[in-house]
Amino acid sequence: MKIHLGTEAIEDVKNAVVTSGTFDGVHLGHQKILGRLKEEAKRIGGETVLITYWPHPRLVLKPWDNSLQLLSTFPEKANLLEEFGIDHLVKVPFTKEFAQMNPEDYIRIVLHERIQTKKIIIGYDHRFGKDRSGGLDELHQYAEKYQYEVEEIPRQDIEEIGISSTKIRRALEVGDVSQANTFLGRNYSITGHVIHGDKIGRSLGFPTANISVTENYKLIPSDGIYAVRICLEYAKYDGMLNIGNRPTIGGDNKTIEVNIFDFDQDIYESEITIEFVDLIRKEIKFSSLDALKEQLKTDKASVIERLGKL
Repeated sequence: MKIHLGTEAIEDVKNAVVTSGTFDGVHLGHQKILGRLKEEAKRIGGETVLITYWPHPRLVLKPWDNSLQLLSTFPEKANLLEEFGIDHLVKVPFTKEFAQMNPEDYIRIVLHERIQTKKIIIGYDHRFGKDRSGGLDELHQYAEKYQYEVEEIPRQDIEEIGISSTKIRRALEVGDVSQANTFLGRNYSITGHVIHGDKIGRSLGFPTANISVTENYKLIPSDGIYAVRICLEYAKYDGMLNIGNRPTIGGDNKTIEVNIFDFDQDIYESEITIEFVDLIRKEIKFSSLDALKEQLKTDKASVIERLGKL
């Protein structure tokens, strides 16, 4: 897959079949659109092109709003789209100036002049241009003038599978990673770097790697103990992860700590990816460290049982 920074960088795309949008999470609903994109490209001997905007429009248009939580960073999104077999990913820098482009200018400049679009495929609620004023009607209006075909994925085709990025976010916000994974078609994951902690876990017999996720817009599931799989370089391990303030030891900052089973390597500063499989329990305060230690033994057994079923 080729990644283009801006539409100006695109050259010589053969019979471009195009879609556009944020595609946050690249969930099963998105994949339905991507599947049609690939089918049409194969039919006309063309190449697939996905236009996405970065930063996310809300980060630019509403910088004071810190509530935005995304399912995927740009690198995560790019990796998912490459795995799905998209030929070209166009990363359009979203600016306030770009947001002022009217729908016809967007169609003429981006779709026609720069990409030479032969067909555009969109979801039923796709909007574009200044104040989101462009949509299916505008695409049809200018199709003959700019020589492209339009296809809309019908509303019922998307809604019958009942999937949206909003539903996935809501599931993760209450720890229902099993439901989120069903909607995504894969395990939800976060990526960060291993940093030094206070080593309380080691004293309890459960040494943990503390994880720092630098993108503050990346959605972290709700507090609790999770069954997870850990990706380090090219190896994958089982483990259990805690998200929370660690009330038993009087913690007041949220941490992300993972106990990697059967593992004793020094991985400080390493990049680490965590795949969430299931929520084991919510975080609670215990009467003592001994009581917490006994609960962790029970948690580990539950995690091993859960992961063993997959």
